[in-house]
Amino acid sequence: MAGRKSRRMSWPARLALSLIGVFLLYQLWMLGQVLWYAHFNPGSSAVMREEMAVLRKTDPRMTLQHAWVPYDRISNSLKRAVVASEDANFLDNNGVEWDAIREAWIYNQRQEELGRKARRGGSTITQQLAKNLLLSNSRNYLRKGEELLVTFMIDRIMSKRRILEIYLNIAEWGTGVFGAQAAARHYFQIDASQLGAYQAAKLACMLPNPRYYDKHRNTRYLDGRAGIIAERMRQVDIP
Repeated sequence: MAGRKSRRMSWPARLALSLIGVFLLYQLWMLGQVLWYAHFNPGSSAVMREEMAVLRKTDPRMTLQHAWVPYDRISNSLKRAVVASEDANFLDNNGVEWDAIREAWIYNQRQEELGRKARRGGSTITQQLAKNLLLSNSRNYLRKGEELLVTFMIDRIMSKRRILEIYLNIAEWGTGVFGAQAAARHYFQIDASQLGAYQAAKLACMLPNPRYYDKHRNTRYLDGRAGIIAERMRQVDIP
């Protein structure tokens, strides 16, 4: 009898095994979604659904501005501008820029010590896709850890072209404005394929804080930053 009791697993061990099992099942679910989106276009994203829920609290009839356009129907200027602004090493990295993450962490710690709200992300395009498509806008270490795991999956399953195509089609560009086509129509009344170099650069500069720039479209900083990105675009390669 004593031997049987000694072989029984303690409840902390059973709990730990159960949590590991749940964690692995969740990662398999995420992997399945990444495999699916490698071949099929998403109709929406986690961040789009999150934003819709928030907007409909004030207006139940609210709809998002979004329309999917294939990679070839998105201006090369926008592709170059987004890569130049968000992830200059996009074609060469493995989805994560560890130095950028470390620098962003140090910068954010200093900002907290000084009581400032400004934050730096340090995320690559692939990381932003992981967050936007499958996770959320929440800011915590648990979400950040899951973001890195999903980024690893995306980088190994999807081509760079596919990553950029999905990213450009679901990126947030204003309050309820998602994707290159909706952004081009919202700000310039043209299609995504018609965006010129400066227009593309300006849209790329809005990505870190799209809702703010939706309301403040002609700030001195935004115009100056767009000019810098327009110059950098010439040195950027795209898939």
